Amino acid sequence: MDRRPGVATERQLHRSLDVIPAMENPGYTDTPTLPQCGYRVHDPDRPHPEPVDPGGALATGEPPSDATVLFDGNAMAEWEHEDGRDVEWHVEADYAEVAPGTGNVRTERVFGDCQLHLEWASPPATTDDGQGRGNSGVFLMDRYEIQVLDNYDNPTYADGYAGAVYGQSPPLVNASRPPGEWQCFDIVWNGPHFREERVERPAVVTVFHNGVLVQHRTTLLGETVHRAVAQYENHPTEAPLALQDHGDRVRFRNIWVRPL
Repeated sequence: MDRRPGVATERQLHRSLDVIPAMENPGYTDTPTLPQCGYRVHDPDRPHPEPVDPGGALATGEPPSDATVLFDGNAMAEWEHEDGRDVEWHVEADYAEVAPGTGNVRTERVFGDCQLHLEWASPPATTDDGQGRGNSGVFLMDRYEIQVLDNYDNPTYADGYAGAVYGQSPPLVNASRPPGEWQCFDIVWNGPHFREERVERPAVVTVFHNGVLVQHRTTLLGETVHRAVAQYENHPTEAPLALQDHGDRVRFRNIWVRPL
């Protein structure tokens, strides 16, 4: 996580600072400028991803034979609380649901470059909007967030949409399904390489949201932070995968990973 003085991580600040008034173009005008595009972090003027219909209903299949299954609908035996305690999220039917206020969860195993599949559903009904609606996140290597959010007829700042590299790169399109419906992410992740405490090769990610390409070999600026420009900090080549408790009862199922 980013430990620069005066800069908090996304997980520390996101919940308290992301509740912004409903408006046509929500965002912030007092944040620093991103070097790759000229827009501010969470810029209200950054073009929003166009909505697309992702097609027919999600078809859940069996994981590949060489995949490591991280959650198959039973107990979250592969997971722990971010501080090492037992997971307090609810497991019902074939899904795990965020228990708001209990904290993020992460895998006990560590992973580097990988292919990750997971399915998620936002709460079926809510009166909130923007970042307050079905918010969670998938953290690759416990540091780099792919945003989970109910963006069906629910605008937010462009780099905070579902499928965004949070605070850095908006999704190419908004492939969201209606609230309560199951959605999926298929992620191909190549983590950063470091040499002598400096980043030698930045992280690169490709993301499909409901089968629609939304990140195409996107190069990351660094670790996920909120209202700040991301930077890298040297870390191991393998780390846990994590899911965020942002206070919303988001559900997850059918999670598997293939190390690359």
